[in-house]
Amino acid sequence: MQQVLELNELYTLIVGLLALVVGALVTSKIPGVKRLSLPISVTGGVLVALLVAVVRISFGVEVVFATEARDILLLVFFTTVGLSAKISALKAGGRAVAVVCAFTVVLLVVQNLVGIGIALVRGAHPFYGLLVGSLSFVGGPGTAIAWAKEATAMGLPHAPEVALGSATLATLAGALVAPFLTGWLVRKHGLDSGEGDTGVPWKGAAETRRLKIEAASQMQIVASLLLVLVAVAIGHWLNDWARSIDIVLPGFLTAMLAGVLIANVGDMFGKETSFAPVDRGGALSLQLFLALSLMGLQLWVVLPIMGPLLLNVALQVAISSIIALVVLFRVLGRDYDAAVTAGGFMGFGLASMPVAFATMEEITDRYGPSAKAFLTITLAGSFFVDLANAVVTKAFLMLPIFK
Repeated sequence: MQQVLELNELYTLIVGLLALVVGALVTSKIPGVKRLSLPISVTGGVLVALLVAVVRISFGVEVVFATEARDILLLVFFTTVGLSAKISALKAGGRAVAVVCAFTVVLLVVQNLVGIGIALVRGAHPFYGLLVGSLSFVGGPGTAIAWAKEATAMGLPHAPEVALGSATLATLAGALVAPFLTGWLVRKHGLDSGEGDTGVPWKGAAETRRLKIEAASQMQIVASLLLVLVAVAIGHWLNDWARSIDIVLPGFLTAMLAGVLIANVGDMFGKETSFAPVDRGGALSLQLFLALSLMGLQLWVVLPIMGPLLLNVALQVAISSIIALVVLFRVLGRDYDAAVTAGGFMGFGLASMPVAFATMEEITDRYGPSAKAFLTITLAGSFFVDLANAVVTKAFLMLPIFK
């Protein structure tokens, strides 16, 4: 008979923070893990999940983690995404950003069709297909687990395990495949950066941004925290209002929309938001949220469906790679910037934005800088991806087969 050990919010947070520390140590000390460019939350969270599985099998004790803090962190993260989303910035990106955004929508639809097809063949509810489709691949673990809560509310069993299992495999696949295929594309076409050492110093810009984050004053941090909490509160109000007119939206989506509203109203009146502490808070919220989510991954539930998950990953990798390397690369002009942009697109199309940046960094370190690619992927991938994913997902859920 299984004994249950329930950890309260405090102890769950402690274990989550320890998972981040362990994940950072493992990532920095083990070369093989470092080359995968996995987020430390994924590394640490999976290790804790493995430990929990060992404890369950060996000692008959099932560890259950609290979830309230995890859910709040999810709202905070998507709020910071919204607060960083300025329509004016997307317009400034020009044709390349518009092209990547358009191909992102195509990729979202195709990934969901593949996932739904696999779910229907196995006789499962099509919502599982969305969880192993764009929500896991373009969305990543955070988005997948957020929508898994909606699936659970519909009465679908083990939705979080399916979502996290798929998203973890997607992150691994993206981290392995995107840099390899992008490097192959550059070598095949004999491409090189035309910027040389005198190009736009994107690494210098990143370092400057880091220093600004470190230099954020106490009042900036307090003001940013207040802004995030106000956005969360507005999002909660929007969610209640939507439910009152029979429109059911995930809480994280309305929180993100509230952030978008605040950011763009401020932009209209020339009010600049101090994004340094917002960025730091959002990044920490996401890392801790992912760690807490992965810690609760019931591996003994995922193992029986590992075969279909691996088949899904293989199909998604093939389709995403073809869209990025064959179609998008050609549309963007078949030059070095197009290749690096295609690599970044493949990175967030198969895993997440951290994998996209890791892919582009590896390529540009080896073959030369591409400021245009970094600008394009940053503008198209940092906000548009999440909003488009949410809209496409809601559109699929309105189809008769989901009723």
